[in-house]
Amino acid sequence: MTEIKAVGVVGSGQMGSGIAQLAAVHGLDVWLLDTDPAALSRATKSITSNIHRLISKGQLSQAAGNDALGHLRCSSNLEELRMADIVIEAIVESEDAKKTLFLELDRIAKGSAILASNTSSISITRLASATSRPRQVIGMHFMNPPPIMKVVEIIRGADTSDNTFYATKALAERFGKTLICSQDFPGFVVNRILMPMINEAFYALYTGVATREDIDTGMKLGMNHPMGPLQLADFIGLDVCLSIMRVLQTGLGDNKYAPCPLLVQCVDAGRLGRKRGIGVYDYRAAEQVKRSARL
Repeated sequence: MTEIKAVGVVGSGQMGSGIAQLAAVHGLDVWLLDTDPAALSRATKSITSNIHRLISKGQLSQAAGNDALGHLRCSSNLEELRMADIVIEAIVESEDAKKTLFLELDRIAKGSAILASNTSSISITRLASATSRPRQVIGMHFMNPPPIMKVVEIIRGADTSDNTFYATKALAERFGKTLICSQDFPGFVVNRILMPMINEAFYALYTGVATREDIDTGMKLGMNHPMGPLQLADFIGLDVCLSIMRVLQTGLGDNKYAPCPLLVQCVDAGRLGRKRGIGVYDYRAAEQVKRSARL
């Protein structure tokens, strides 16, 4: 079985930075890659802040925290991934973008390296087809935020080898995660169930069944969910939710997965959720208060 000592992560958004933090805290050498230097800077600050918070709470020793930060390297040059044992992509949820990246990674990564995708819905078999190493391509879907959420969804493509599967499984277990395994079908397990619920919540709001607050409160208190579906959609990103619904509709060929027009409209208007300051809910005033408090 491939022993993983060095990890590359491509994409320094919330998912990528969270995966990089996990790997660094668990003693692995990590390269975090992004073409946007500003995004890399934000990711570095976020990871450093998160590790210092773990130290202050007594969940990580000062020495272990310093060691984790020492394992982390940031770069905009994909060529630095030549020695990684596994490369995990966490870029935009677009099949074309991921295939283009995998084509490059296939050229750059060493022959034994595993190429893993953090996709939440796109076919691993199709992503693997962009490479010359389909046996070494696998889905490794972390939940958001990766350092906190306890489950990782593993998806084998049509040609994924046992060695690739067991090496990826061992890595997830090293991170302290519980594994679930899915066949390579649109949406896999988690989003096959979650996204239609979120979409139905948008339909309930769109058709005037209830207010956004009552929809979310009903699901939180009635179903014991930690947050309501509309609030969760804002946290995930409405653009991501829309992309996954379109994958489900196209891949499964059933119009019951058609995205709600309100969801489409929000994305068209640039109201993507927490990351833009406005989605179903408006977070801009609260963010301004936080910024003022830091001054």
